[in-house]
Amino acid sequence: MVRLNMDFNSDRSRRTVLKGAGLAGTGALTALAGCTGGGNGDGNGNGNGDGNGNGNGGDGQWSNELEVLHGWTGGDGAEAADALFSTFQEQYPDMEVNEQPIGGGGNQNLDQTVANRLQGGDPPSSFAGWPGANLAQYEGVLGDIESNVWDEAGLKDAHAQEAVEACQSDAGFSAVPIGSHRLNDLFYNVEVIEEAGVDPSSLESVDDLISALDTVSSETDATPLAFSLAPWGILQTWGVTMLSEHGYDAYMNFIEGNGDESAVRGTFEKLEEILTNYINSDAASIDFTEVNQDIMSGDAAFIHQGNWVAGAYITEGLEYGSDWDAVRFPGTEDLYTLHMDSFIYPGDNPSPEETAAWLRYVGSEDAQVAYNQYKGSIPTRTDVATDEFNDYLVDTIEDFDEVSEKPPTLAHGLAVDPSTQSELEGVLNDNFADPFDVDSATSGFMDVV
Repeated sequence: MVRLNMDFNSDRSRRTVLKGAGLAGTGALTALAGCTGGGNGDGNGNGNGDGNGNGNGGDGQWSNELEVLHGWTGGDGAEAADALFSTFQEQYPDMEVNEQPIGGGGNQNLDQTVANRLQGGDPPSSFAGWPGANLAQYEGVLGDIESNVWDEAGLKDAHAQEAVEACQSDAGFSAVPIGSHRLNDLFYNVEVIEEAGVDPSSLESVDDLISALDTVSSETDATPLAFSLAPWGILQTWGVTMLSEHGYDAYMNFIEGNGDESAVRGTFEKLEEILTNYINSDAASIDFTEVNQDIMSGDAAFIHQGNWVAGAYITEGLEYGSDWDAVRFPGTEDLYTLHMDSFIYPGDNPSPEETAAWLRYVGSEDAQVAYNQYKGSIPTRTDVATDEFNDYLVDTIEDFDEVSEKPPTLAHGLAVDPSTQSELEGVLNDNFADPFDVDSATSGFMDVV
């Protein structure tokens, strides 16, 4: 397996306090470490531990409530979350669990709630969030769970190396991965594509895709590309277009601050052509879960999203290969654009022993099967049996092990710290969410990185 160095932005991410991406509404969080104790407690189960506590509950008698916040309230995530928490409660029937689902696209409402709680000195036991560079926003407020979670449960050897690296923060091991999404899939409605006479497997470039979108437009009444003009959605499509047009090295150079202006401009030019001509007329006012309904209903042909949309198809009982299907985004066939979900450990933890039990469970095979089979994602564990997964997810698991590179997602906290991601989204919101100003967007992206 190719090992991805997750530390490509470490110097900046360890110094940066988030000024956007979910925490923007609370202002700069320079006082967070003081509010939450920074995870420097004694670890004896008194709520101030560093994640290595031996508090009550080791014998099955749990004295504290486990409160877990997450953003999966419908569509691709609700059934996955239900399966995850139900399986946990079966294993820990005596523990009081307070599951708090907080809806909102791109984790924005969840991130805001977490920020408010942390800033107010009232952290939850754990919360769902992206690992990697995204953890930089919590510098000084996370605890280290290496000993009593990662080592005790044997997670370091069980999980993909990329996931192990992504779950480390300035405090040590501060998160546990629950699953991985691939960000370079192109999903489609089989009936619409057949009506148009398009062969998705033959598409090898962005120009090929544009030609296919044009054919759908002329041969059917369907929207060629279902799209939401949310800045994060544009950013993830910009990233996969960059990978397709200019390759892995150009993409990684951009992330690392050495972007080539001609490649950035060329990517925006291709994206402008697509977004100007082939997306739904309500793209500016609709979110990705709504626009994905057009794929399921046959009102749209293609959609580029992470494979969480497959979770929606699975939940709705649609058949892979006959109702819907997927190919890699043209030009990225040998890549797996890496995105991960995880659960994070606040250092000033209100229930250290219960939270440690929760996080050991999150990293277990039972949890990874329960959650990912419905979410449209795959386990980050490398030893999980695939019996419970549908053919699409089995194919994705196999691809994870076989691709040449796993570029980290630009739009979901893995590649750049939240401040940088927020600034990139700001450029898109101001200059490329219609009207599509290639010149301003290009200069804005170059300035940000």
